[in-house]
Amino acid sequence: MSGFEVALVVISLLLLAQVSFSSYLMLYAWNDARRSDDFAAPKEFVPPQKSFTVLLPARHEEAVIQHTIDGVLRANYPRELLEIVVICRIDDPGTIQKVQEKIVELVDQGVHNVRLIVFQDLPINKPHGLNIGFRNTHNEIVTIFDSEDEIHPDVFNVVNTVMVTEGVNVVQSGVQLMNFDSKWFSALNVLEYFFWFKSRLHFHAEVGIIPLGGNTVFFTREIINRIGGWDETCLTEDADIGIRLSQMGERIRVVYEDLFVTREETPPTVEQFIKQRTRWNQGFLQVLQAGAYWSLPKLSQRLLAVFTLASPVLQAFTTFYIPISLYTMLFVQMPPLVAMILWLPAYMLIGQYVLNWIGLREFVRAHNLQMPPLMWLRLLIAFYPFQILLGISAIRGVYRHLRGTNNWEKTKHVNAHRGVTA
Repeated sequence: MSGFEVALVVISLLLLAQVSFSSYLMLYAWNDARRSDDFAAPKEFVPPQKSFTVLLPARHEEAVIQHTIDGVLRANYPRELLEIVVICRIDDPGTIQKVQEKIVELVDQGVHNVRLIVFQDLPINKPHGLNIGFRNTHNEIVTIFDSEDEIHPDVFNVVNTVMVTEGVNVVQSGVQLMNFDSKWFSALNVLEYFFWFKSRLHFHAEVGIIPLGGNTVFFTREIINRIGGWDETCLTEDADIGIRLSQMGERIRVVYEDLFVTREETPPTVEQFIKQRTRWNQGFLQVLQAGAYWSLPKLSQRLLAVFTLASPVLQAFTTFYIPISLYTMLFVQMPPLVAMILWLPAYMLIGQYVLNWIGLREFVRAHNLQMPPLMWLRLLIAFYPFQILLGISAIRGVYRHLRGTNNWEKTKHVNAHRGVTA
């Protein structure tokens, strides 16, 4: 074989290993029913004991913030044990006005546990707002919800029960995008969350290395003080704090049940999707470069951290490689064995599509939704273009990281998930 052929074979085998492991993670919770049981929510709740601070960082969220405040207030938890704090920057008068209007309305109704914090310093990003909110609140448990989140009314009872009975300092509950039929890419975006929280996160918990989600994560105030708060220079402050907690040896309790997920929406446009995913990719690369995971005690933890955080580089590389591989397979004369090996990643991608179709059926069933006509075909048509979107986002994230461009590209929210019903 020529050097070019050897390189193609090696790359194809590496991609095969990567896709195979990703498929294993997607199916991890289904391979053994006991795994899902281990991470299930409590069947019965203990009486409320923990007091909660809900941090709602918001920027240009006029369309959704009042709905989210109302949703948190509908929680089945004593209001004297719950404070809701919306955090805005002074240059966002639209959101500030909506929050102030809602607070006045609530005070007239006798509700006094919602307040607004307005700051004016830099940087303009979520972790800075979280640190400001944390310093200006006092309740025992601190949680974050995004400005469009629709929480389950019993989520505080779930976390209160877990923290009281198990004595953990950190709980990550489930998050799920809901509007799977609103855009051509929405179903595949929804499935990323579905497989991540329902299956893959369980594997991370077992290994002991969890890049936390950006919301529906609950911390004791003491553990945030110990970890030093959120890194205001990181674009994925959630993943960063999860890695640092894992480095400290802190047990992170994952709780997942379809009933109790926090509902969110997919980005409303392709442009918004690319910007959101670019930020995540760039943040992962920041955490990868920081290297805190190297001090994790187990090799399995370090390897999983690198595999997860390096995913933007892998995705960017794959985007370039697949067209080259397809051209080579179709138009370049190759030895039969080499040609067979080059086709292996393509077969695995077909397998990934099948897993996604099965996952979509499971998602629809779990949330009592209706499957639209010909959805299997729509998913098939969207499958490879979606990989291209992921690739563009990964390449853009790598490019921005190398250039040192770290401004926060905000994702627009339009309440699309609140129209999804059974």
